Amino acid sequence: MMEQVRLIWAAGLGLAYSGVCVAAWYQWRRSRRSASVAAPLLVAYASQSGQAEAVAQQSAATLQAAGLAVQCLPLAQLDVAALQQASRLLLVASTTGEGEPPDMARRFAANLATPAALGELQYAVLALGDRRYTPFCAFGHALDTWLAASGAQPLYPCLEVDALDDVALATWQHQLAELAGLQDSALAAQPLLPAASPFASWRLQERRCLNEGSSGAATYHLALRPADGGALPQWQSGDLVEVQVPAEPGRPREYSIASIPADGCLQLLVRVRVDGQGQLGLASQHLTRDLALGDTLSLRIRPHRRFRLADNATRPLILIGNGTGLAGLRSHLRARQQLAAPQPGWLLFGERQAAHDFYYRHELQALQQQGVLQHVDTAFSRDQPQRRYVQHVLAEQAERLQQWVADGAAIYVCGSLAGMASGVDAVLRQVLGEAVLDELAAQGRYCRDVY
Repeated sequence: MMEQVRLIWAAGLGLAYSGVCVAAWYQWRRSRRSASVAAPLLVAYASQSGQAEAVAQQSAATLQAAGLAVQCLPLAQLDVAALQQASRLLLVASTTGEGEPPDMARRFAANLATPAALGELQYAVLALGDRRYTPFCAFGHALDTWLAASGAQPLYPCLEVDALDDVALATWQHQLAELAGLQDSALAAQPLLPAASPFASWRLQERRCLNEGSSGAATYHLALRPADGGALPQWQSGDLVEVQVPAEPGRPREYSIASIPADGCLQLLVRVRVDGQGQLGLASQHLTRDLALGDTLSLRIRPHRRFRLADNATRPLILIGNGTGLAGLRSHLRARQQLAAPQPGWLLFGERQAAHDFYYRHELQALQQQGVLQHVDTAFSRDQPQRRYVQHVLAEQAERLQQWVADGAAIYVCGSLAGMASGVDAVLRQVLGEAVLDELAAQGRYCRDVY
């Protein structure tokens, strides 16, 4: 009898212990579930001109409005450890150059060489690109491939967007609605991009050739004002214009603005484009040949937030460019000229021949006399038997470059990607080091407008 009692007590204790274990397990599961729900959904972006950033921020705002906890941040602020703590990630990534990551994302891109352990992460990638350039959406696909290789689970297949195509963006909105538990109609009134300013009619007031006698293509200075005679719209140095070409109304051409509103007009620096068959480019022909003084054209201003001065307005500036890339740099110089005591500037400019292609020579010399520019270094490639380019001048000034960066300078590069921008980037990496340059890009102190 006593033996039966002991067995009953033992069984009871065993059941009680099992109950405690089961309760603890359920409590652990509940806490894990609560932690997962409480963990903010990450929305990260890799942006060169600001469009991917705008899409990411609006995506985050949409999810937040639906009651989700969301954190939106640049990809440069993420690392593998942060992703290992996250449960869901939405990535909005553009591609620049020849399939390269945006400058701001280069530091993170170093992670893509080796898969990580991200088995607890769910993700989706929105890859922004333009089919006129190859490879198409390469960086977005590289991120998607790395995440999959790291064990992360895709919420949706990688979504390609060609030139901000409305259909693809609508698909992304549908995916956001699913994540937020909303109907598509609830997001219809929340566009993913800020409304672009409408195209407006502008009148050509001035056009003059800046390089008469040059062995290169003719380059023109243009000045325009609103055709209705109204006040100038506001823009910042570093911004762009999109010009409608009558022959191709669906593909506006982008140009760096070479002036600021205080100049009283919108100014452009336009080179005549000639292809291998001797045909003039449609946009440059329209701007430099077809339009007569007093004629009108359709354009709109587009903010280029990644090339604006922003927090760098009070830093020393290193401005590097070639050819018509001087336009974007000139707008920054015009902005600095408005300051009572601007920080020093250093301009490195390259073209063909000093006698013909030194655009705005007298203006730049005046800026140097005023102290806006402390140094002006030039490289005219055809003025000596051996070709000399702006990246060669930069390499020769390695010690000054290091000192300026140590003193807090920001670096702005504007002009051709092939040759100049890639060569300058190589010199910067050699002189400053890969890690330093990637950190400058992540901080917004290495900015490029290249094409």
